Order: sequence, then structure tokens, then C-alpha cells
Amino acid sequence: MNRRTVILALGGAGILVSTVACGQIAPEAADGVAPPGSAQRPETNPAGDIPDNQAFVPFTAADGTYSVTVPEGWSRAVTGSATVFTDKFNSVRIETKAQPGTPTVADAQATELPVIARQAQGFKPGKVSGEQRKTGPVVLLTYQADSRIDAVTGKSVPQQVERYEFWRPATEVMITLSSPVGADNVDPWRTVTDSFQWRP
Repeated sequence: MNRRTVILALGGAGILVSTVACGQIAPEAADGVAPPGSAQRPETNPAGDIPDNQAFVPFTAADGTYSVTVPEGWSRAVTGSATVFTDKFNSVRIETKAQPGTPTVADAQATELPVIARQAQGFKPGKVSGEQRKTGPVVLLTYQADSRIDAVTGKSVPQQVERYEFWRPATEVMITLSSPVGADNVDPWRTVTDSFQWRP
């Protein structure tokens, strides 16, 4: 991971959750990115590297379905079936849904990515692939999209997004990792996704 000094943009929320002044969470589009038609163009993206000395702490789902490590000290919010951890324009979103069949690369390419494309402002497709993590195989979707406009700074930044889909019979957990385009967060994102474990 790049060890240069990091200067993070001032402001409140990440790509997936936008916290307004009264403390409420703004409505979300797919994966919380800004919907099409936003009038304000994104600002030049800030540096978004997560520090090499970032500590991680365990998080276990309320229903005990899974556990995963997340960056320590990040803001936490719950919206519907998703738990979101944010720090400036970086975020980790974890969501559970019922899924009877095994997710496949073909299905994600044909059905999921087009939905995200319709709902995300500034969408640019990436790749859809099968990957391996310590818990087993996963489906990975990558793309770019604009963050929501920050309630404090009034800015939006282009984001690089990675969505990992973990599955066991009848249940899918999606971990969506977002950071400003150009940020080097390969190592921390690997720490998060490799830590995922299903619990009995």
C-alpha cells in the first residue's frame, strides 16, 4: 500500500450514507451512490488512502449470521438490512438478503450491473469476476460512480466501488467497499474481505 502522507477531505459522509445536519440518513440509490440527474458535478477527488496503521475490529451481525473485521473508529449507521461504516469518502457497507440460488458471474453481469447502472450517477462499468477469499469463492462486481453530495462540504467525488457477494444456502451477504478514485486501498479492503466468516 502506498505510504505517502494522506490528506482526507473534510466532510461528513461516505458514498453509501449521507448524514445530514439533523443526524438522519438520506435516501439511497443502489449501493448508496448518487442517482442520475444530480445537478452538481463531482469535485476533484481527494486523497482517500486508508493509513497503513489503521486498526481493525470485529463486527458480528445482530442475528449472528456472520462476522467480519472493519476499520476501527469509523462512523456506523444502520439502514434497513445494511450496516455501513464510513470515514470521509471511504465506506464499508454490509448487507444481507435471502438468496436461494448460488450467485454467478453471468447473473451479476446480466441482471445486477444494469440495475446499478440505471441508479448510479456517473456510472462507469468495471469487471464482474469470480474471486477467492479465505471463506471460499465470491462474485466481485467493480465499477465507478459518484458519491452523494456531502451535506457539509456540498461536494461529490468519483468513487471506485468493489462489491463482494458471499453466499451459503438461502443467504447472501454483500460487502460493498467504496473509496475515491485513485486511492490505494488494496490492502485494507483485502483485510476486510478475507476476514469474513459465516457463523453457525
